[in-house]
Amino acid sequence: MATIRFEQVSKRFDKVAAVDNVSFEVNEGEFMVLVGPSGCGKSTLLRMIAGLEDITEGKLYLDGKLANDLPPKDRDIAIVFQNYALYPHMTAYENLAFGLKIRGLSKSDIHEKVMEAARILEIEPLLERKPKAMSGGQRQRVAIGRAIVRQPKVFLFDEPLSNLDAKLRGQMRLEIARLHKQLKTTVVYVTHDQVEAMTLGDRIAVVNKGKIQQIDTPQRLYDEPKNRFVAGFIGSPPMNFIEGKIEQTPAGLVFSDPTRQLIVPLPERPEFSTQIGQPLTFGIRPEHLHTHPAKGEKHYAALSVEVQLLERLGYESFAFARLGEQQVVARFSPEENVVSGEKISLFAETGKASFFAQ
Repeated sequence: MATIRFEQVSKRFDKVAAVDNVSFEVNEGEFMVLVGPSGCGKSTLLRMIAGLEDITEGKLYLDGKLANDLPPKDRDIAIVFQNYALYPHMTAYENLAFGLKIRGLSKSDIHEKVMEAARILEIEPLLERKPKAMSGGQRQRVAIGRAIVRQPKVFLFDEPLSNLDAKLRGQMRLEIARLHKQLKTTVVYVTHDQVEAMTLGDRIAVVNKGKIQQIDTPQRLYDEPKNRFVAGFIGSPPMNFIEGKIEQTPAGLVFSDPTRQLIVPLPERPEFSTQIGQPLTFGIRPEHLHTHPAKGEKHYAALSVEVQLLERLGYESFAFARLGEQQVVARFSPEENVVSGEKISLFAETGKASFFAQ
């Protein structure tokens, strides 16, 4: 196992900053997920750890040692790619053994390591097959096995499940989580899928436009997003955003939308008192909007909305509605009697709300 530390690292392609002054640390044995939209710089960060991309500025430390100029072969890192990268003319056994053979291990040592990896991943029946005779999930298991046999200090995964169908992605997430628990190796995992990030990561780094927006545990990212980008990226459906402004009332500071159909008391923050009349964004997750207030709960704000579309998924339903010129989405149980096209009141749990300066 190893630690990874970025200190003010940047990567530029001509004048474009793919990674911009990034600093963070991955702890020993931690499963760190880098998540963000396509082109945000997360794969570039991964490739710099592997030594496949040069660092323009800053310092990268592996296990406390400066690694900026360390060749990839000397980093004791294994990487699993999106496209499996298996040798098509080799069997699964030969693919697993190839890297060990290059390193000069004896046949008996190679066989022992290959069979141990095959046992861990339950791919013993596949060892004599070539890649063209395997499914996508089986190929990905072999690609992961090729990383395991090296027994590296760090595993890097670059969107390894994006080529699989939804059901198989779910199965492989379980496999990767089980594998990490068993091997206890440091893992850095890149994905654009926030469900993968939330289910796999000990911590998640949310990346956008080459910068780290927030690093935290999955639950804290969900409950306490630091900015609007994080709030909108983490969660499915994403958080509702309603634009408005800060107002002073006899009862204190409030947020109000342009139609004044939504008025919410603001939490006590020093910055709000200096921003009266300034624009503000109210954020509320779909599951914190209800068709009626919970018994005994006082902290609700009512929204008068018109339901435009109702999606019934069996175990839950989503109502897509309009509040003035703004859309909101509410999640609730299928037993709720909501009809498309009708006007209803939704009650927002104001204690669960977030507020973002515009």
